[in-house]
Amino acid sequence: MAKEIERKFLVNPAKLPDKITGEDYRQGYLSINDSGITRIRIIDNKAILTIKSKTIEITRDEFEYDIPLEDALRLIDLSQGEIIHKTRTIIEYDRKKWEVDEFHGNNKGLWLAEIELIDADENFIKPDWVTEEVSQDKRYYNSYLCLHPYSTWS
Repeated sequence: MAKEIERKFLVNPAKLPDKITGEDYRQGYLSINDSGITRIRIIDNKAILTIKSKTIEITRDEFEYDIPLEDALRLIDLSQGEIIHKTRTIIEYDRKKWEVDEFHGNNKGLWLAEIELIDADENFIKPDWVTEEVSQDKRYYNSYLCLHPYSTWS
């Protein structure tokens, strides 16, 4: 078991570095409830089953297991809501790794960046392409976006 401590921010894509490339992610949620989520994620030809506990502030328990791609392709069809499709790019900034997601499909237009921290009080420098913090806004959880796509927000 690992503790996941992360902060999430909106991104201004016009300020991102030029020529960034990322990996194609597809993920679906088998279970979404008050105690946590169960997710299937496919990255190219790799598949991961993830179980996350409920988030308390910016911390939660996370369990990840590699699974056969064939199993993931069957399981993702059982997902609740829409499959999340995004391109994830890793950008190093001030010795920290930022995961920048560009969403596609019904979440097109949404860009998010996450930074994982060692502890909740860790200091870090935000890049200029990071805007508003949305770490505790559940609307920006992927598990929310699969049921309430960004394109449907008013």
